Amino acid sequence: MSIVKLKDKRSGTTYVYESESYWDKEKKQPRSRRKLIGKLDEETGEIIPTGKSGRKKGTAVQNDEVHSPEPITEYIKVIEEKDALIRDLKAENKALKKERQEILQTLNELCRKLAD
Repeated sequence: MSIVKLKDKRSGTTYVYESESYWDKEKKQPRSRRKLIGKLDEETGEIIPTGKSGRKKGTAVQNDEVHSPEPITEYIKVIEEKDALIRDLKAENKALKKERQEILQTLNELCRKLAD
């Protein structure tokens, strides 16, 4: 077994792995297994254990905040406001179309009078 240090180019963090080489009988090739040990502290040179992947237990999201009824009522209010705005805009659109039609009729009548 050996220790392998790999630097992540995106974050600049150096990760430390325990690497084990073995012979794959099926493929008849050498293979390796890597196990994450932790991160390398650049200042002290110590290895900081990272544990398992995923969130740490201390940083878990509180479920009470997600399922509280207040945000739901806020969303309902926003939806009702949007629905009212849509109704108003549809009514205004209908009135504008009616006004447009009346203007077109008036123009047609004026054109007929001028043509006569």
